[in-house]
Amino acid sequence: MRPLFIGRFQPVHLGHLSAIEWVLKQDGVDRVIVGIGSSNQSFTFKNPFTAGERIDMLTEVLDSINVKYSVCTIPDTGGLASIWFSYVRNYCPSFDLIYSNDEFTKLALSYWKIPVFNTPLFNKDKLSGTNIRLLMALGKEEWVSLVPEPVREFIERINGVERVRKLAVIEGILKNDA
Repeated sequence: MRPLFIGRFQPVHLGHLSAIEWVLKQDGVDRVIVGIGSSNQSFTFKNPFTAGERIDMLTEVLDSINVKYSVCTIPDTGGLASIWFSYVRNYCPSFDLIYSNDEFTKLALSYWKIPVFNTPLFNKDKLSGTNIRLLMALGKEEWVSLVPEPVREFIERINGVERVRKLAVIEGILKNDA
């Protein structure tokens, strides 16, 4: 069985890692395909990291835990579900089923009769990209404990915290003096 696990990974966090490990424990699964959603979105507070940066984060994390995986990128289509499904099929290796907790993903793929399953949500209050980006923007070090070590190192290397903070100011989420 070849599952596709779809997420935005903005940034990759411990909840994503726990969900990927959970998928790999399902019967008949020995490899996971990780689909990076909204791959054509970057440099916004919701999507601060580029597709390439998210590939790097995932690669460093998944290599560090020695699992079999492939990574693909899936661009947004502005809500056009029929086009989006063709992107999923064209941009990703072949798969049998999908894991995602995103409602649009489930709705769009149900139209094509692709089985979509939820993964457990691991500590969702803290382990969400939105929470982690907000902590980063506010300069709170708590975000460090919510991402795998290779992701923390990567974000520090690219000065990602400062990028997230600047994007929060640009978009009016934070005031410039925050």
